[in-house]
Amino acid sequence: MAQRYGGEFSPQPKAGDTRGAITAPRPPEISFKGRSPQRFGAKLNLLFLAGVICILPAFFQTGTSALVLDLLGAGLVLLAAWLTRDGVRAEDAYAERKVARRPAIPRKLFGSITIGLGVALMAFAGTWSPVPAALGGVLAGGLHLFSFGLDPMRDKGLEGVDTFQTDRVARKIEEAEKLLDQMRDAILRAKDREVEARVEGFAATARAMFRAVEEDPRDLSQARRYLGVYLDAAREASVKFADLYGRDRDPALKTDYLAMLGDLEAGFESRTQKLLEDDRSGFDITAEVLRERLQQDISYLENRGQTK
Repeated sequence: MAQRYGGEFSPQPKAGDTRGAITAPRPPEISFKGRSPQRFGAKLNLLFLAGVICILPAFFQTGTSALVLDLLGAGLVLLAAWLTRDGVRAEDAYAERKVARRPAIPRKLFGSITIGLGVALMAFAGTWSPVPAALGGVLAGGLHLFSFGLDPMRDKGLEGVDTFQTDRVARKIEEAEKLLDQMRDAILRAKDREVEARVEGFAATARAMFRAVEEDPRDLSQARRYLGVYLDAAREASVKFADLYGRDRDPALKTDYLAMLGDLEAGFESRTQKLLEDDRSGFDITAEVLRERLQQDISYLENRGQTK
């Protein structure tokens, strides 16, 4: 029976002989922690596609007026798709936070109005009859509103916390979210999947602190440096890293950046854990005081009953 040779100079060395062994680098793992798929993704893509398709019939119109109206209508449909996409993103960010202000611009509502106007213009260009065109516009706007819904119309806060505190927390969280977005946008220029995955992991860790501060706005004073100074420094470091790494792909530079990101992530995790422990300590103290008061009241009632 044939036996495979496994000598010293064989391509596969003997067991225990590690000379010449090659260890392939582990492929980067893309972290989806803290991330969720975009809602209405398919509907939004179809809405953009409908705007592009609406442009084509305009070039088959016989008159200049009909051509212009069709192009304007198609442009409004594309504008409605853009407004709706931003409105969905703003609503998702609003729903994710416990303390948030309503979007300054009701983009989804404006999208419904815009798509209604666009369809009305295109229908009018084809029929030159205002009544069917208006009905078509109202129907399109209503269908859009039914499909995507309204924008959040009220601020969202915590019961028992004054408006000043909730507004201050909401502003600080919004600023921190913008810094995270700028950091992620900068890293995309580096075109390195491992670095992108690490930044996503850090963003999830930072958002855990955001949620802790929203749970108890009194923690904002302890987390202010992390939400402002440290995040701003991380954004600046990410921008500089992306510019330098995009030119020469220096492995040492990548190692230093990932080490910095790891230290920063560990600091955020430690501070978040401290905030949660402080909240638990505050709860324990309140519960202990309540128990002592109840025991005093029970003792007083028992002594009063015995006296009678």
